[in-house]
Amino acid sequence: MADVTVEEIESLQREFDWVLNTEVKSVINQLKEAVQECAAKFPIPVGTTNNDTLFTTDRCTMTGHATSPPDQVKVVVTMTGDKISQADINLKLPRPHGKDVYYNTSIKEDCPWKLQQIQDSVNHLQLASDELESMDPDHEFKSAQEVKNFFSSVMVSLQRSRTSLVIPKKRTLDDLLSSKNVKSLNPPLSKEVAISFYLQSWKLIFAVYHLVVDKGASRFDRYQSECVVPWVNDVLLLLTVALQTGQQLTDKIDILAQYQQEININNDREM
Repeated sequence: MADVTVEEIESLQREFDWVLNTEVKSVINQLKEAVQECAAKFPIPVGTTNNDTLFTTDRCTMTGHATSPPDQVKVVVTMTGDKISQADINLKLPRPHGKDVYYNTSIKEDCPWKLQQIQDSVNHLQLASDELESMDPDHEFKSAQEVKNFFSSVMVSLQRSRTSLVIPKKRTLDDLLSSKNVKSLNPPLSKEVAISFYLQSWKLIFAVYHLVVDKGASRFDRYQSECVVPWVNDVLLLLTVALQTGQQLTDKIDILAQYQQEININNDREM
């Protein structure tokens, strides 16, 4: 590194102090606002948010792949809060060397299908909120590492909240067949058919796994239909912006801390 003047060192220290004392607090407030706005988008309570709000109800007709017959997987769902409160499911599934097989079932309000992903996302968002609120507004950060430790914890919770909605947990076919949600289906489906509802980004996915036997070999054929869930898209956008805001601050802290360290090393060598 080239020789650094006293003025440059003092300027760096002033900028570093300003970031620790002013910008960090500003970003914490921005994240608090983003988390609060995000919480308000969820259809269920997040801490004290939405406690007095009636669960929103969204009804949609799910659509299959463009190349699939329109009557192969026909599903109309109603989402209330974090549950599928109603659904009409009509399946027309092909079998090798045989006639199509028909399956019809439904989900009623008295026995809804729970989407655990929504509650998982809410739990992680609440953790991020608790961490942000636990920081005293008058607290003065003393080092870059202290800032990074605090924001790392907050951002892990925000990222997990986002991931819960974007990446569904993997389930085996046995998991699907033995799931508590299967009890929501009336009438029950044949053991040859396993179904699943899950969120993947801003879409609700309905997946069907159909056991067929072809030339003595068994396999599961998979079919799918989907619909857009608008509020999930809003939540993901807010979480992404919050994560970017936190990352930009920690990146700036890293650069300033690294520059400060290099100056100190250079000065030590010259002494």
